[in-house]
Amino acid sequence: MLTCGEALVQLLEAYGVDTVFGIPGVHTVELYRGLPATRITHVTPRHEQGAGFMADGYARVTGKPGTCFIISGPGMTNILTAMGQAYADSVPMLVISSVNRREQLGLGEGRLHELPSQRNMVAGVSAFSHTLQQPDELPRVLARAFAVFRGARPRPVHIEIPIDVITAPADHLVLEAAALPAPPAPDAALMDAAAELLAAAQQPVVLLGGGAADHAEAARALVEALDAPTTCTVNAKGLLPKGHPLALGSTQSLDPVRKLVREADVVLAIGTELGETDYDAVFDGNFRIDGRLIRVDIDAEQLQRNHLAHLAIVSDAGRFMQALLERLSIPSATPSATPAAAATPPPGQQRVADIQRQLAPEWPPAWRTQQRVLELVQRTLPGAIVVGDSTQPVYSGNFLYEAESPRSWFNSSTGYGTLGYGLPAAIGAKLAAPHRPVVSLIGDGGIQFTLPELASAVETKTPIVILLWNNQGYGEIKRYMQEREIPTIGVDIYTPDLVAIARGYGCEAHTATGLDHLERLLQQAKEADGPWLIEVREEGDFA
Repeated sequence: MLTCGEALVQLLEAYGVDTVFGIPGVHTVELYRGLPATRITHVTPRHEQGAGFMADGYARVTGKPGTCFIISGPGMTNILTAMGQAYADSVPMLVISSVNRREQLGLGEGRLHELPSQRNMVAGVSAFSHTLQQPDELPRVLARAFAVFRGARPRPVHIEIPIDVITAPADHLVLEAAALPAPPAPDAALMDAAAELLAAAQQPVVLLGGGAADHAEAARALVEALDAPTTCTVNAKGLLPKGHPLALGSTQSLDPVRKLVREADVVLAIGTELGETDYDAVFDGNFRIDGRLIRVDIDAEQLQRNHLAHLAIVSDAGRFMQALLERLSIPSATPSATPAAAATPPPGQQRVADIQRQLAPEWPPAWRTQQRVLELVQRTLPGAIVVGDSTQPVYSGNFLYEAESPRSWFNSSTGYGTLGYGLPAAIGAKLAAPHRPVVSLIGDGGIQFTLPELASAVETKTPIVILLWNNQGYGEIKRYMQEREIPTIGVDIYTPDLVAIARGYGCEAHTATGLDHLERLLQQAKEADGPWLIEVREEGDFA
């Protein structure tokens, strides 16, 4: 007899799932019975939050949903934070959980792992949360989930299966992936209007978000044709190559860039929420768009949030840009190189160069030190994926770091803003991209949230570099309190010897004493077959 649990893993494989993150428990063991008959790899984290963060890192690198098997009750409450981060950043994640038997649901009889309503609890951090009442629903519900991942705004989906349904017969099910919808294309009339506005624009500006991350060629062709200064959200870094003359980085929260946006006659925002943590990281409410705003998003509701548009276009970012390039009679082929500097650069490039000169003196000295560290990482580990936590070099890097390609710089300091993300998410990223260097950029406070995942990295022989920024506490929060003359309570925490702890887990671990030493350690880490932790103390000689 084929059980529903066995049918599930066969269907997951049919949809292209190759990795599952989870911790087996008595309510989920039947999900594992069929795994050996598939090519799916199972990775065991040390906490369900780690499972969710690993799935998140995997999904951000591949664009495919990260998949988790999670025990009912405490397993689901543990993964909620990771689902919240993925929900905020539009990351596809499939969470399969167990739940109590159908006849026991909602009775409050004190069963193992019982919650009043696990599905309702998860609904707020998922595109949808569904309780599977019988095996016949399984193909249809999985088809719904992958339709969300493929054709809508990607977010977590939760499917809970009662333990009596997991073991129910499923021989009669057709175990094939369903036909999935293509992402939405833009309305033709709205496209004509957008092309007309942009063709007439004298001072256009383009705002690119993570929704455009898979369309770098079209994005570059478009901004060059428009001669439009362009910003990228944190999740869109790398859409324009490093040093591109129209690239303003992720500086939307700074006054010179805000002034540029206010002066623009047409602003084109593609695949971006226009949310606070990308456009108002200084939290003063002064990011404004005074010109005509063309908004493009796969989510119709998002088009009505934060900034109302003159033209609101529901569309996949790539399909929109392709349609716009065609209307403007612009070839969308891959540009051969960054535009060469002309004797007199076009107006858009001149505006960008002027703003870059204005920004240069404003960077704090501490940011310059952190930038040198990040530039060294980029030189020593070409093609690296940098997975960040909420820590000082990540905050400065969000402004200053220029990623070499999309999906190469992401972190948890935007959107939901959790701590502990950087280590497990880097493990997921490395499993997704085994041939690329992966760096976890994390602070001493953040790593203590998910420190046991070092064991997961050792167990799976995942050669990530954990770049540990150690300032002996919650340094950014302490600074924030000091600026407001608030007593610095709770931020000067006891910090253990994290190098010794990492060695205890079986990691190679060292403290870098300066830039030259850090470079030597990074070179050695390149050849490793397991995780390396390199501590960088804030007071060290990295100037």
